[in-house]
Amino acid sequence: IGVGLVGFGLFFILFGVLLYFDSVLLAFGNILFLSGLVFIIGFRRTFTFFFQRPKLKGTSFFFGGVIIVLMRWPILGMLLEAYGFINLFRSFFPVAFGFLGSLANIPLLSQLLQKMGDSNSMV
Repeated sequence: IGVGLVGFGLFFILFGVLLYFDSVLLAFGNILFLSGLVFIIGFRRTFTFFFQRPKLKGTSFFFGGVIIVLMRWPILGMLLEAYGFINLFRSFFPVAFGFLGSLANIPLLSQLLQKMGDSNSMV
């Protein structure tokens, strides 16, 4: 249930941004994303993740952005949310990029990437 809620939340956020920051879609996507996060890792872990002392700045910007989107100021709210998201997950980015870099070590995928790189096509 949690993964589905997070997936639909991200879909609605993307769809809201594509439709010129539609505030209803963005608000619905935020609510679905946060509720899905609670379903995936639990209420206590979600609370402790967001309210750790070093992450309070990111949490305040993220939830402030959610509140501003709910008050129908979608562009400002999404900017605040993005800044808060970057501050919250700053320590996770090197792990994610390292994982993406290790995908080239998978035999079938590395062969495919190698063939794509050797292509002499101008298009």
